[in-house]
Amino acid sequence: MGQVNGSPVSGPVGGLAAGAPAPEGHTGLLALTNASAGTADDQAVRAALAVLRSGADVDVVATEGPRDCADALHRLDGRRPVIFGGDGSVHIVAQVLHESGQLDRTAVGLVPLGTGNDLARTTGIPLDPVDAAHVVLDGVERAMELLVDDAGGVVINAVHLGAGAEAARAAQAWKPRVGKAAYAVGALSAGVRHPGWRVWVEADGRGLADPRQRVLMVGLGVGRSIGGGAELAPDASPTDGLVDVIVSEATGPLARLGYAVRLRGGRHVQRPDVRATRAREVAVQGQPFFCNADGEVVGPLRARTWSVQPAAWRLIVPRTSPAVAGRSVTASGE
Repeated sequence: MGQVNGSPVSGPVGGLAAGAPAPEGHTGLLALTNASAGTADDQAVRAALAVLRSGADVDVVATEGPRDCADALHRLDGRRPVIFGGDGSVHIVAQVLHESGQLDRTAVGLVPLGTGNDLARTTGIPLDPVDAAHVVLDGVERAMELLVDDAGGVVINAVHLGAGAEAARAAQAWKPRVGKAAYAVGALSAGVRHPGWRVWVEADGRGLADPRQRVLMVGLGVGRSIGGGAELAPDASPTDGLVDVIVSEATGPLARLGYAVRLRGGRHVQRPDVRATRAREVAVQGQPFFCNADGEVVGPLRARTWSVQPAAWRLIVPRTSPAVAGRSVTASGE
């Protein structure tokens, strides 16, 4: 659906109890599709819509960017939005609803059609569009945490800076040509170019990095993975009220290779040059950096702070979703 930048947030929001059944009071579904999707996606959309229409009244709006999305969401009229897209599309919808004060009052359905679909992977939403459409009809609402930055931008899955964000910047050029392989191509390009970033990183006021040592990557995970399954924060839960924080100082050539190999399976957190903790607030400042927030690249920035808002929005997930069995809130670093 395109990129949306943050704007000031009007105040805190609340959420619904964990694992609550979907309410019966909604008047129908509003399917938000991508007007620029290709033929294969069109077929998937039609198949998923057929499922949705078997159990609900469905209106369809084809959007070309954040403005179209905002216009549609401002006319919900009690309908439940169903997003046909990936993390970036969910990010846009969450941003619009957050800014309008509707986010905590609107349960969102998801039919994954993105490149990475990492939020779906964390929450157990099927990657098959037809199966995901059945979840929209038969699943449960789950209260999810939200990261909000000091510019008013939201994060629903993960935000990271350093090599990963540079890879995403490079991938934007490759995505039209190589599709899902774009992130891997971008990662290869970014992995050999930059010497690392000199930044301060604080989690709940505790220092995790300072400019004396360059960092390769700083990641904040509400969900577990980025880039279509690379487990940046393998133990993250979107329901525990904390964000998982990963800081990598693997800046040497061999260290970068070892980090990249282990990242795919979440084993990078075992490396001695990686620090991992959990926190309610994370601040980064230093030399200019780009951030990749749910697949949308923003920057360059010199400083940014993110805060967790627990139970800030609701996503419809399978009744057996791992997100329904979230762990309890613990103190930073425990």
